[in-house]
Amino acid sequence: MMVSFDQLPEESRVWIYQSNRVFTVAELDFIKSYANDFINSWTAHGANLQAAIDIPYDRFLVIALNESLHSASGCSIDSSVRFIQNLEKQLDVILLDKMNVTYRIKNKIEYTSLKDFRKMVKKKLLKSDVIVFNNLVINKKEYNSLWEVPAGSSWHARYF
Repeated sequence: MMVSFDQLPEESRVWIYQSNRVFTVAELDFIKSYANDFINSWTAHGANLQAAIDIPYDRFLVIALNESLHSASGCSIDSSVRFIQNLEKQLDVILLDKMNVTYRIKNKIEYTSLKDFRKMVKKKLLKSDVIVFNNLVINKKEYNSLWEVPAGSSWHARYF
C-alpha cells in the first residue's frame, strides 16, 4: 500500500537507485504512476507492504518500506528488482549498476564510474570534502542524515 514518504517511520528500510541521468518531467510522471501501481500490489507472503517512493534531484529513486508492519521477503525483493529493471528498459536509464558514484560539486550533480572517481581522487581533482551520495544507507533515518555526506565520512573515504 502506497503512503507518503513522510508518513513512514524512521526505521523503514530503504533501497536507493541512482540514475545515470536526470529524469524528464514526462519520465517523472511515468515513474510516479508506475511506482504507485507497483507498490499498491507489492506483497510479502500475501500481506500488503506499506511503502513509499522518493525521487530526489529528479535522478534517484528511493523505495522505503515500513518493516514494522511486514518485512520484505526474498520474493518481494525480487519483484522490486524486476520493477527497477522494467524502469531501466522503459526509460533507457541505468539504475542497478552499483559500480558508479554520484557526487555533487557546488550545485551540480555528477555521475561517474567508480574507476574514474578513484582516478580523479588520485589526481587530486576531488577532495575528501566533496559531497557524495552514500546509497548504502539502510533505513529512512540514515537516508535523512547520512545519504549526502562528505566523501571522507562515507565508504568513499578509502580512496583519499
